[in-house]
Amino acid sequence: MHDIRAIRETPDAFDAALARRGLSPVSPQILALDEARRARIHAAETAQADQNRASKEAGAAKGRGDEAEFERLRALVSAKKDEMAAMQAEAKALDTQLTDLLMALPNLPFDDVPDGADESGNVELRRWGTPATFDFTPKEHYDIAGVLPGMDFETAAKLSGARFVVLSGSIARLHRALAQFMLDTHIEENGLTEAWTPVLVRPEMMLGTGQLPKFGEDSYETTNGWWLVPTAEVTLTNIVHGETVDAATLPRRYVAHTQCFRSEAGSAGRDTAGMLRQHQFEKVEMVSITRPEDSRAELDRMTGCAEGILERLGLPYRTIVLCTGDMGFGARRTHDIEVWLPGQNTYREISSVSVCGDFQARRMNARFKPQGGAKPEFLHTLNGSGLAVGRCLIAVLENGQQADGSVRIPDALHPYLRGKTILNADGSLG
Repeated sequence: MHDIRAIRETPDAFDAALARRGLSPVSPQILALDEARRARIHAAETAQADQNRASKEAGAAKGRGDEAEFERLRALVSAKKDEMAAMQAEAKALDTQLTDLLMALPNLPFDDVPDGADESGNVELRRWGTPATFDFTPKEHYDIAGVLPGMDFETAAKLSGARFVVLSGSIARLHRALAQFMLDTHIEENGLTEAWTPVLVRPEMMLGTGQLPKFGEDSYETTNGWWLVPTAEVTLTNIVHGETVDAATLPRRYVAHTQCFRSEAGSAGRDTAGMLRQHQFEKVEMVSITRPEDSRAELDRMTGCAEGILERLGLPYRTIVLCTGDMGFGARRTHDIEVWLPGQNTYREISSVSVCGDFQARRMNARFKPQGGAKPEFLHTLNGSGLAVGRCLIAVLENGQQADGSVRIPDALHPYLRGKTILNADGSLG
């Protein structure tokens, strides 16, 4: 959601920012709707003032016995009342059109976001770790011998269809250990507050974080109108929905481990093998709610939190900044973290950390009270994966695989597995 006052003041700058995202100028349409809406509001207010004045004059005419003038003024009162109602209805309709238009427009990129039409325009910021050299051809996660007993796509397809998986035994345990390790690290070392939130939300919550109305096909709606969350970003961010919080409580930093659900409507034929792209998966999600002046630094802090998980697990990664053409709808700047997958011989996304400015806060009407009693301002929001649990499992399995089909488990996970250090080729932990 955008600030209509800012568009009125600098329409050319607004269009120029949207042009960086590949969109045509839209400020003339916005301003025409806004002008028409304000004209109807002014007309309604004028009609109401005329009605009030005529009503007083009618009373006076009645008092002095001037029936002809009383009837004329009474008719005028009725006409002005109808005119006011008509103008209010037109203003409301125009306001809906304006809101719908603004809701469909993406956020404006920061000036330091690189320009580009697609992912080819992304810019690498840094790398950590050196991909291991294998004396055999590394396999993808679903072909590793030790993984086969615990990763069942056929049964999942029988239960639910394509892009689901049943994890069991050691693989399920390792998956759970990863989520617990992530949570503990974020809580104990990164200062985040753990939350446990619903996975079913009202549509206004999805509207608040930007999944609706434009991207409804990417998520699942239940028959009673609830939506399954695509990520805990929806619930964690909407904690401040409709609230005006005290500045002294900021920043608020949350983390939650949830099931996530995505229809992947626009990804037909992409990454269909293995666990890389599923309809149901788990994530440990980070959300920060900050003052405007703190949000850019918070982006770097959150990126470091996600990177730290990979470093503790010994997984090589690279961090990139997304260009204007590859950035998400609600973001002003996004850092993607890509982990090395030797089975694919490439880096693949495992975390996306974004600063949204006041874009989501305006949709949620979420504000804060500055210290000193100044006028409430819109909050800034950020979100990021810390990390995607299933993709992290893939990375652990592929980077730790051995020639005999076993998998060496990262040291950081040993305490969560009662001291087990290896996934044996037969699927057991040892």
